Amino acid sequence: MLRTASLLAVSLAVLPVSGHAQHPDIDRKIAMIAPRMVEVRHHLHQYPELGNREHETAALIARHLGEMGFDEVRTGIAHTGVVGILHGGRPGPVIAVRADMDALPVTEETPYPFKSTVRTTYLGQEVGVSHACGHDIHMAVQLGLARVLSELRDALPGTVVFIFQPAEEGAPPGEEGGAALMIQEGVLEDPRPEAIFGLHTFWNMPVGQVGFTAGPALAASDHFWITISGTGAHGAQPEESADPIVMAAQAVTALQTIRSRNMSPMEPGVVTVGMIRGGTRFNIIPEQVTLEGTVRSYSTATQDLVERRMHTILGGLATAGGGGYDLVYERGIPVTVNDEDLTERVVPSLAAALGAENVQRIPPATVAEDFAFFATAVPGFYYRLGTLKPGTTSGNHHTPTFQADDSAIPIGIKAMAYLVWDYLERGSGSGP
Repeated sequence: MLRTASLLAVSLAVLPVSGHAQHPDIDRKIAMIAPRMVEVRHHLHQYPELGNREHETAALIARHLGEMGFDEVRTGIAHTGVVGILHGGRPGPVIAVRADMDALPVTEETPYPFKSTVRTTYLGQEVGVSHACGHDIHMAVQLGLARVLSELRDALPGTVVFIFQPAEEGAPPGEEGGAALMIQEGVLEDPRPEAIFGLHTFWNMPVGQVGFTAGPALAASDHFWITISGTGAHGAQPEESADPIVMAAQAVTALQTIRSRNMSPMEPGVVTVGMIRGGTRFNIIPEQVTLEGTVRSYSTATQDLVERRMHTILGGLATAGGGGYDLVYERGIPVTVNDEDLTERVVPSLAAALGAENVQRIPPATVAEDFAFFATAVPGFYYRLGTLKPGTTSGNHHTPTFQADDSAIPIGIKAMAYLVWDYLERGSGSGP
């Protein structure tokens, strides 16, 4: 499946890349604006908002883009999304950059003086809200990039579409949102970019480094719901039942054989049952048990295989146990694929910005990202930004103790600014 076998290596390999130009004008601008972008990050971090509810976040972003003199600022896209269009002073290609805006229903437990204490109601429960996935860093980097390019716009060879996306973590139940809805509402048209770029924090990669994967980089994310039906009975008389708890227990184990016995050992993939619900009392065999979980994969063929085998396994277990089953298998976010030609073209710019020794080739990850919808519509490149300050620790993404250091912000701006400028320059022949 992967064109480059080394992408599956367990250890990270340094990619030798060099030979691209430095951009002193960009460097000077970053040094000037970095403190302000750190302040912006602190504000965004302290006042996070959940998906499709990013009203104050969107207002802040639109205000900043307006202050920069963008040619056009569009708001209200996919509920709360913001798009800024910056035309350079020289002719050149159209490209897009994307940052996500939403936070998570996670109560923050960090030492930050600017930590979030926001609370809200989510799915009927009172929860804390925090940027436990680094989206505040993403927005600060992209706003910094916007300011750098706007101040150099006379020499900018082309057009940059800045996409600030809501609901990357998923829209609330019953609502549409995220990248798919932005595309449906025309975010990639008028003007249409020929390529799109994005980045994501990396909780255990040191500040100053970036990581990338050519080809399939992040997994497709599918969601399944299983209902196993049986016949209820007294817990002391199991012979009178068709016990759905026993069938469910067997199903959890049997579903793991899809990964171990039906998929190639060289094919990445995950089948996880994350929730089991059934029963009301210790001595009552219930009539139904429900299971819910996720499948992560890197190809449509694997998705087809998993769904087909789930039906076969569940059907056999239900028949053997005297019961029945129902399976709902929902295909969600597709595979995030880094266009390999585009990757080859832009990775040297990251090396020019940060040094070749700080550009790491990393294996695919089983997390999913709805940047995938953008990268399916136009060629895309999505990379990881190190945010771990040496000598400190951070919880994983989506945990209360996740931390991303401020010092990653100017690094992120520089990496993306070099990448964008070099791409546009090679398409037009101009320079800063």
